[in-house]
Amino acid sequence: MKYVAGAGVTSCDLLYSGISALPKEGEEVYSSGFEMKLGGGATAVMIHLARLGIPTFLATYLGKDIFSGFAKKEIEKEGIQYQNLFSGKGIPVNITSAMITPGDRTFVSYRKEFCMPDALKDTLRQEMKRAVIIRMNPDLYTMYKEIKMENPNVILVMDTGWNDGMSLEMYSKYLQLADYFTPNCKEAMKITGKDTPQEAAEVLSQYFEKTIIKLGEQGCLLRENGINEIIPPLPRIHAVDATGAGDAFISGFLYGLYYNYPIRECIIFGNVIGGKCVEKVGCLSNTPTEKELLELAQSIRAANVPLPMMMERTAVKSPPF
Repeated sequence: MKYVAGAGVTSCDLLYSGISALPKEGEEVYSSGFEMKLGGGATAVMIHLARLGIPTFLATYLGKDIFSGFAKKEIEKEGIQYQNLFSGKGIPVNITSAMITPGDRTFVSYRKEFCMPDALKDTLRQEMKRAVIIRMNPDLYTMYKEIKMENPNVILVMDTGWNDGMSLEMYSKYLQLADYFTPNCKEAMKITGKDTPQEAAEVLSQYFEKTIIKLGEQGCLLRENGINEIIPPLPRIHAVDATGAGDAFISGFLYGLYYNYPIRECIIFGNVIGGKCVEKVGCLSNTPTEKELLELAQSIRAANVPLPMMMERTAVKSPPF
């Protein structure tokens, strides 16, 4: 079976919405809305893909605490094949309190640091190497490198969240290994030390034939053969919460790669799922169906941008085992 794989810490988001302003230190405010939902990262990406009918495999960390119990129940509800990499004590999931105000979001998070036993790394590698596409994170470089050497046809897609220490030096070996990288403009500029997405794209094009930078409500920048092109966003979006937009984008992008669509079509799918995601509170509250995804993609193609028409989809070939 052909599938997409990803590994990473699962997040539980405590979402406080309907707040007019944040409290000052020592003060308290009440929100009009509250929900607990799964947050972003590899787990969110695999769930989006599963909802679109893509077979997925998730490796994550779940303990015996109430937050891990909630996450386990939600993951199993989506029908995702998963492996638990955690056998220690404490809370291995990332817990985030997100306060959503009219202008932005503010976060307070907790995450326990821990190491994966070598025996589990070998088990994980056996599962990951069978995937046709792997969503990378900045923790398992050696495993990704071994898998790529064993199967050059596997597609590695690098994604990362914000880190104050981001730099080319930190990520260079990942960028050299990955087939695609999907930073947002802030991350791309931080990593490259440049002041604009266009300048950042020029630097990143030293690593990638097709350079991708997410531009939020402005769409997505694609640099190919020295030329920058803006793939427009989904029109008429009513944004409520942008918390999971990046993971939603990469889900659509991976959907396109899985079915061997051209790069611009993959970005269009990313823009569609990213655009729909922000219309509701929570990372996983508004995944379109596959039918809706294909229909909404047409509204982006109609935005007077020279894009190729839809091709008949064919899933990428399985790697030789």
